[in-house]
Amino acid sequence: MTTEIRASAESFILLGRRVDHPDAVQLLRAFYQEQVTRYGVADQVDLDPHAFAPPHGTFLVGYRQEQPIACGGFRWHDRNTGIIEIKKTYLATDVRGLGYGRVLLSRLEALAIAWGARRAILETGVRNTAALALFTSSGYQPIACYVAGRDPAINRAFSKPLDQLAPLASAAVSPPPSDDRCL
Repeated sequence: MTTEIRASAESFILLGRRVDHPDAVQLLRAFYQEQVTRYGVADQVDLDPHAFAPPHGTFLVGYRQEQPIACGGFRWHDRNTGIIEIKKTYLATDVRGLGYGRVLLSRLEALAIAWGARRAILETGVRNTAALALFTSSGYQPIACYVAGRDPAINRAFSKPLDQLAPLASAAVSPPPSDDRCL
């Protein structure tokens, strides 16, 4: 699965990768370090490759000029109700604010819709103002915490209905190959 997006006359390509692919590992480690710096603690980023591989989920790595600069994935949270959880969205610091995060999020949503998802949920931290701005400007609304044990002073949970986007997404995306405070 390849998506090529032109932004600022530079090529941005999203490729499906296993979470244990070297480029994914590099980005996830950077994500972890940033979270530790920002909050003093962070969830582990050693993700289960099975949970982020079809048919259970997917993981994308974004490249600019052949360098890994972005990542993110989703996994089924509740397949019966059509809910996916978007996880570990990260952009290298030097490419933030250029629109790559919105492209990554939109691609994850489109893939989820192609898989039959009707709603996306995600979490971020209260100090990650860029992520909060991206998610709210992309139609995500605050919801009650859905992960037990989260710190209500830090974590924010969000949800977005995807079913109204399905006609648009199904025309643009084919299914992928098989290969902070909680309110």
